[in-house]
Amino acid sequence: GSLVRLELLSHVDTDDRNRKVFLFDRSAERVYKAQSGLITAQAGVALPNHWSPMKRIDGPTTLAGGRNELAVRFESPGEGGVKLAKSYTFTRGSYVIDVKHEVVNGGGAAVTPQLYLGLERDGNPARGESKWYFTFTGPALYTDAKKFEKIDFKDIEKGKTGHATSASDGWIAMVQHYFVSAWLVPAGTPREFRTQKVANNLYAVQMVQPLGEIAPGAGKTHEATLFAGPQEEKKLEALAPGLELV
Repeated sequence: GSLVRLELLSHVDTDDRNRKVFLFDRSAERVYKAQSGLITAQAGVALPNHWSPMKRIDGPTTLAGGRNELAVRFESPGEGGVKLAKSYTFTRGSYVIDVKHEVVNGGGAAVTPQLYLGLERDGNPARGESKWYFTFTGPALYTDAKKFEKIDFKDIEKGKTGHATSASDGWIAMVQHYFVSAWLVPAGTPREFRTQKVANNLYAVQMVQPLGEIAPGAGKTHEATLFAGPQEEKKLEALAPGLELV
């Protein structure tokens, strides 16, 4: 259920004019993907996460002529009785992806899950990055209290990031020359911000939100937005406070 390959059809690779720009990718050259899943502090409770196998529910996978939206849905098997469904809705002409998470507790005890929305990337420069001047590549986040914060991969490596860790507003992003991906959720709900080294030369930024207690037989739905595309300032400005600062 992770988004692991995203080709930007309107943007040509500056190093190879015969190919388009790939933002998300999982290849020998690049690891960069959007992920989400559930975690909990409850002892002995396992919940579906981004490693859990998910089945795509039958339906169209191509945006047909005459249609402006395409929804693709994935469902996990129940882990401890808890099921997670993810729906990605793509809109024609837009770099915004609406992402809906649905959690259903089919077990016999209440669960208190948290949903994480993450971006994972290697620390290598983007293709086509200038050799003559510096452009920032790495995670960023925004809160009303601390405003725009860039986080260097080398600081994550050292465990010395110093960024905001909690707020009731804000977003996370992964920034590179000309392009950005960002997870956005409505303001007014609590969230944590986390960065970590996942593996050698592989780093993640996450936004984590509590879903509250879910009783047996009950469910919860969470709506989020994933932007993945060019740094067009006015479009970013309209999506979330401070997003144009990338």
